[in-house]
Amino acid sequence: MKKFSLLAPGFLVLTLAACSEETGDGAAAEADSLQTSEWEEVSGAATGQEVTMYMWGGNDNINRYLDEWVAPRLKQEHDVELNRVPMNDSQDIINQLVDEKSAGKTEGSMDIIWINGENFKAAKDNELLWGDFSGQLPNFNEYVDVEAPEIANDFGEPVDGLEAPWGKAQFVFVHDENKSEDPPKSMDELAEWVQDNPGQFTYPALPDFTGSAFIRHVLYETTGGYQQYQQPAADIEDLEARLEPMWQYLNRIEPYLWREGETYPESLAKQDQLFASGEIGMTMSYDPALAASEVLKGRFPESTRTFVLEGGTLSNTHFLSIPFNSSAKAGAMVAINEMMSPEAQTAKLSPENWGDLSALDLEKLSPEQQQAMNDVDLGAATLPLEELEKHRLPELSADYIDIIEKGWMENVAKD
Repeated sequence: MKKFSLLAPGFLVLTLAACSEETGDGAAAEADSLQTSEWEEVSGAATGQEVTMYMWGGNDNINRYLDEWVAPRLKQEHDVELNRVPMNDSQDIINQLVDEKSAGKTEGSMDIIWINGENFKAAKDNELLWGDFSGQLPNFNEYVDVEAPEIANDFGEPVDGLEAPWGKAQFVFVHDENKSEDPPKSMDELAEWVQDNPGQFTYPALPDFTGSAFIRHVLYETTGGYQQYQQPAADIEDLEARLEPMWQYLNRIEPYLWREGETYPESLAKQDQLFASGEIGMTMSYDPALAASEVLKGRFPESTRTFVLEGGTLSNTHFLSIPFNSSAKAGAMVAINEMMSPEAQTAKLSPENWGDLSALDLEKLSPEQQQAMNDVDLGAATLPLEELEKHRLPELSADYIDIIEKGWMENVAKD
């Protein structure tokens, strides 16, 4: 009996551990079944769930759109509560997921994440995302061109159903037409404008996402176009030599930049403040409706306009994903599906809400849905969608980004 009593606690621990493992496996299997379930089952499982969305929180319009348009609709239509958690950088989201995975945390803090292409590759490589879920979403299947390269790939990385498209972005330059009636149409003309208007131009210091994008435009125009970079960076043996004209261009304009290039704005928000106060004559954005939104808020002058380069500007799709350890996967799927609805995408298009371009294929919309989008007033500061479409350029794959950012520190910032 004494021997039995000594063994019993150990036996009990092993039994509890086994039961716990079986329970965990059962919960995981139940969650994974959502990837093959009928939508009615997914929607039913989502009822009453609380969904936490981690995202970059640096734009008041975007935050307000989530809090005041999306969240109330989700609650009313689906009984799903959406809680937005703002982050300073999407890399912080990835770092937190890595920590949770390392700690074996199966009930995570995030249910939906908004990440960029560079961080998507890191999340995919480290198996931080739940699985192939986008094909289960009715609005994805009905309104998205799943074969389009910008939908199937994120910064050159195959999406494989791990993300669902939320919107499209395109790089634009922003200027005050009262101060520069005829803005530059190429990087050569921009260099001339910068030298003719000393102190009136700058760009955010890398690794700021927009500052990095500006430099990628310099890369395309100073080294012979984007086509040569539509392959892995490791496959270009003379990549360092090819990048040299880009560094030369950036160093050539540096003495004429704001504060003579001795310092750079630490963020796009800081750069926008400089433009709003009249300290610089141009800013830039991946949001084509940024200028219109800022004019509506009274921060930018009424004479603010946007322009693109004749050779085109970078365009990409941004996505939403579900982490591997989300505790409300059904609710996350329902929330993402709702954010992809024609109604939500039309509301998102308005500069009064956000001004973000739709991720949907307009040809798949009904005539009424198309008309609703066409009726959105984008504001005088926003370029027509047709003009943006004609000037779209593909993004570099994520493996170039780190090379360029490190190169900028060594070749420009330290000089």
